[in-house]
Amino acid sequence: MTYSDVIILRLTRLCKEKKITINKLATLSGITQSTVENIMSGKTKNPKLKTLHKLALGLGMTVSELLDFPEMNETIFEDE
Repeated sequence: MTYSDVIILRLTRLCKEKKITINKLATLSGITQSTVENIMSGKTKNPKLKTLHKLALGLGMTVSELLDFPEMNETIFEDE
């Protein structure tokens, strides 16, 4: 599993839990829809911390909370 895959998995799960679409997440985060789509499609392999921070705020959490989940903590990532 790549870093990109793990971020996509996390954002997908959180959107399902909060019953929001990816497009709604973009709006809540103040990020362009194309930026979020690029992350979700895997086109953006390594989103910037600033982007992750905005996504976290849009989801009502901190960056630490956004990135603290089993797949992130238990995966050894190879250079992409």
